[in-house]
Amino acid sequence: MAHYKLTFLGFGNVGRALAYLLLRKQDELQARYGFTFSVTGIATGRHGRAIDHHGIDLEQAFALMRQGTDLSALSAFPAPDDMLKFIPACGADVLFENTPVNYASGQPAIDHLRAALEAGMHAITANKGPLVHAYRDLSDLAHSKGRCFFYESTVMDGAPIFSLFRTALPAARLLALLAVLNSTTNLILTRMENGESFEQAVAYAQTIGIAETDPSGDIDGWDAAIKVAALATVLMDFPIRPSEVERQGIRGITPQMIATASSQGKRWKLVCSARREDDHLITRVAPELVGADSPFYGIENTTSLIQFETDVLGLLTIIESDPGPHTTAYGLLADFINAVR
Repeated sequence: MAHYKLTFLGFGNVGRALAYLLLRKQDELQARYGFTFSVTGIATGRHGRAIDHHGIDLEQAFALMRQGTDLSALSAFPAPDDMLKFIPACGADVLFENTPVNYASGQPAIDHLRAALEAGMHAITANKGPLVHAYRDLSDLAHSKGRCFFYESTVMDGAPIFSLFRTALPAARLLALLAVLNSTTNLILTRMENGESFEQAVAYAQTIGIAETDPSGDIDGWDAAIKVAALATVLMDFPIRPSEVERQGIRGITPQMIATASSQGKRWKLVCSARREDDHLITRVAPELVGADSPFYGIENTTSLIQFETDVLGLLTIIESDPGPHTTAYGLLADFINAVR
């Protein structure tokens, strides 16, 4: 029976959700897929790092994180401070890269993934930055090493977006996509429809952990733009940067605009789009009024929806409800299973 050693870069909400999911599914992974696993490395931004080639006790790691205690207590030897030395020192077969996204450059996550592939590991990430800034380089490196670079959780959490086109839709050419991809802005707009001010809705999103302390990445459209860039780069073979996506956020949406739309039987949504036009691609993120005839009209709170137009199936729609760390974790788990299979 195969045994795989895993390393986590980032052990925040998503990293811990993945660890919990792995523990919950470990019997099923063994019985159905014929492998076991152990975690040999964990690196965090604020709670230290640990390496143990015999396996780190995840329950102890959870307890230390809850206590705010440094994870180095679980390390069999002093873990390198330099992440590019830490990665090969873990002796892992699979790296899960879940560090914060860098919209502008994709670093340092790109270097983390490259180091993992160079060390002979499968490289799996929920980080959108490397996808838009180094997709081709990392994919080529993975191919040359006989390893996988997978990234299902970068867009719509665990919903099968990239793997759908990679495995289930051979020879399908993506002509256009239309989507609501940012759950934070959708939640804010829904709560404004229920009478809250923009500031109140943002504050609520922050209290439940959907929005960051600085919510500008969501409300100014950057998160949506980098997702459009990722989809265009991978699925449409048009490498673009988030800065190249026409972008407008939702800061300008007022309660009066919300009320006027409601009186007309319409709703505001932050709509993402990409469409092939001859030999170029038109991409956009902007608030749009949608009516009851739109697929976006009925999605509320943190629900996301993407509609694909292909040359073989016409329109294909995927809806994701109630996303969170648990759904992102599932995407990472699915990538792990698909990589080692």
